[in-house]
Amino acid sequence: MTSRPDAGTPLFTPDRRYLIVRGRLWRASNPTLSPDERARLTGLLMAARRAVGVARRARDAGRLRAARDAVQYAKVALGERGAPWWADGTPDYNRHLVKNTPYAEWHAQWQARTQARTEPEGRGA
Repeated sequence: MTSRPDAGTPLFTPDRRYLIVRGRLWRASNPTLSPDERARLTGLLMAARRAVGVARRARDAGRLRAARDAVQYAKVALGERGAPWWADGTPDYNRHLVKNTPYAEWHAQWQARTQARTEPEGRGA
């Protein structure tokens, strides 16, 4: 699904390689991961992110480096960073503004449809 029925649902590109947050593409997790492996890696990622917060509050540079390394490990294992999880040779647009990618036209059309659905009646041009 590429539409957002509510604000809590992420918008994915039609090929589901990226989700879009504030106009920027972020690589989605590898869809070939098993549900158990995805859950395990997500748990590691969340624990590592909590560890980043603890280390920052403690101003412990050594623990902060280790926590950030753990975040990186989990993100790479999930397929969100590192080499793309697809193998068809398509370039990786991770972290690019959607307007500067091949998804620009699709996204502009999606925005126009979404805006048309949310405008109050009688307020059109």
